[in-house]
Amino acid sequence: MPHELDRRQFLTLLASAAAGLSFPACGRGIEPGRYTEDDIALLAAHYETEAARSGKGPFGAQRYRGYRGLAELPWFEIDRSGTLRCVDESVPLAIDFHCHFGISVLFEPDLDLHAETDRVMHLLDCDADESGCDLDLDVYMNANFTPDELETLRNHTIAQGLFGSRFAETQTIPNLLREMDATRVEQAIILPIAVGLPFGDNLTENWKEAIDEAAVGDRLHAGLSVHPRDSDRLERMRAFARTGARVMKLHPTVQRFFPDDPDMMEVYALAEELGLVIFFHGGRAGIEPESSHPFAMPRHYEGALANFPNLRFVLGHGGARDGVEMLALALRYENAWLGIHGQSVTHLDEMIRRTGGERLLFGTDWPFYHLASSMAKVLITTQDRGRHEVRAAILRENALDLLG
Repeated sequence: MPHELDRRQFLTLLASAAAGLSFPACGRGIEPGRYTEDDIALLAAHYETEAARSGKGPFGAQRYRGYRGLAELPWFEIDRSGTLRCVDESVPLAIDFHCHFGISVLFEPDLDLHAETDRVMHLLDCDADESGCDLDLDVYMNANFTPDELETLRNHTIAQGLFGSRFAETQTIPNLLREMDATRVEQAIILPIAVGLPFGDNLTENWKEAIDEAAVGDRLHAGLSVHPRDSDRLERMRAFARTGARVMKLHPTVQRFFPDDPDMMEVYALAEELGLVIFFHGGRAGIEPESSHPFAMPRHYEGALANFPNLRFVLGHGGARDGVEMLALALRYENAWLGIHGQSVTHLDEMIRRTGGERLLFGTDWPFYHLASSMAKVLITTQDRGRHEVRAAILRENALDLLG
């Protein structure tokens, strides 16, 4: 059963159902040394470095007017209907290892995952107005959005548990498939998050059911999630695995746990037994409350990697704003894979140079962003003919290898 919550924590949990927002620590303090003044200073330094080097890397300035502005790149164009499309047929058909649907939790407001709408309202919607936002591909993705836009994200996250969100109503199966078709994405892994709500916390079951009803299991692959403090977490893992789920999402900042917590070791042991892949949210993204930052420090993932060398872990977002440290960690462990979503073209280039493209996974975090924003970064950093094999590896082959 989900762990118990008091009334003060109840509504604040709503903001954790999307990705990156968090809630109070449920009475658990942070152990000394888990998060230090040096850690806080490091994040500030990463912000400064990111801003200072934007446009000064090997690919120069990469700024566009909204997602539609990516049509300036040679691989994309706007068709007659106004849809952004990848029109280069040499681009490998991609596997997106990091997707979600619109969320309905807690009171489970009406949300028809089979509905089709004219356009997707991405949670961070760079095409919300005709002019488009100032989209810089050479900073971490969240840096492109204003405080007002981030506040809109928080408001719609809360609405997903109370009275429904007009954003979520567009984040549906047919709308995702339409965007996939437009951007040469063949398959996607759909990752639910078990938030730990006292009721209405059924994303794993609901998303699997919706995919089955739509008969699109050849393109959309339902993942699973359990809450680290659920008393029946192991039983739920077994049940979900029996449905065919292969990838389990764990989110340290939303679920507020340390990946190297001794209590998690039985979870990893069972995941290994069941042949699952663990997909961690990795690192501090910058849109979550500061109180959740301690849980996502890269060093806290090492215990899991070291103790379970035969269990495959994906470090989502490549460590987000902690990408430098997460890359260093992944290079030490052959069972660590890095999601690339969110990283700047300059840091993605560094990831490719340090890994040779091995164990890097294409992902978009849809519906936060348009699929093309992640696709464009891969195409830019692999445009040299000598990197075309790396392009295929990141977009497709590494995912096939990971899933075996």
